[in-house]
Amino acid sequence: MSLISFCDLVGVAYTEEETKAMAAEIEVVDGPNDEGEMFTRPGNLSDHFPQPYANEQAARFANGGAYPPDLSLLTKARHNGQNYVFALLTGYCDPAAGVSMVPNNRIRGNCLTFPLYLADLSRKRESSCSSTMLAQMGKDVTFLTWAAEPEMEERKLMGFKWIFVLSLALLQAAYYRGLRWSVLNTKAGP
Repeated sequence: MSLISFCDLVGVAYTEEETKAMAAEIEVVDGPNDEGEMFTRPGNLSDHFPQPYANEQAARFANGGAYPPDLSLLTKARHNGQNYVFALLTGYCDPAAGVSMVPNNRIRGNCLTFPLYLADLSRKRESSCSSTMLAQMGKDVTFLTWAAEPEMEERKLMGFKWIFVLSLALLQAAYYRGLRWSVLNTKAGP
């Protein structure tokens, strides 16, 4: 699982005060204290987002024996990863009677089954939910791309700056080469 801390949200999605308030809502196990015991404290900006499951066994138990994938890494690992995760989240059909796991129509071969979390959420909110709510939830996977590499935008900007500086250096070197060697090129031979 990728480890994103609350400070990664400052200036990107929330202000520092909003992020501190979100972090303070969670309880973080910290320690040991002077007596050697662990204790809990309110979260702060340097803490990572809490994991949804305590360990791998709890994750497998909650998901019918399957270990859930980290979708933020899928967006980075697959070509066109955002569209793949969108199809993964929105491609489930209506479940058969008495079945809690349903197949995904958009995944080749219908071989993927998963609990229908997003559709269940939209059905619970049916009175205030528009028909595009499920699609909008799926489109929110752009956040997963950012969560996989929060420094990507800064890295791209730095790359652009370096290319610009190196291009100027190349132009200067080409001009100097032409100026320096032009004397030798214009001299008449013996």
